[in-house]
Amino acid sequence: MLLIRGRAGGTDLTGTLYERGEDAPSFSGAPDEDAPYVWVCDSFYEVESGGQRQRVGGETVNVAFESPVAHGFETRERAVTGAREHLRTQFARIGVAEADVEVEIVEREPDVHGGSVP
Repeated sequence: MLLIRGRAGGTDLTGTLYERGEDAPSFSGAPDEDAPYVWVCDSFYEVESGGQRQRVGGETVNVAFESPVAHGFETRERAVTGAREHLRTQFARIGVAEADVEVEIVEREPDVHGGSVP
């Protein structure tokens, strides 16, 4: 399991990449469980009013969240590339340049109870 985090403007967004052999979450809209790599992450966009207030780059932005996005991929490389693109797109939706998004990948080790620990 990988945590893939995008950081920009003083805030961050983290999604989870479930790898081959790991149990990805099952919910409406989730990809076919046969996909060897599954990326799950929130999606959001800027709204004029309402939403959740978030400080980004020293300014307050109203952000509305959508249901989590889940995508299935055939290879780890494509999954990581898709995750990076997703994170950069979310920041672009609230006015942060895609080039300003720093992406970090954190590998998680399985614990003895079948979960994961950082």
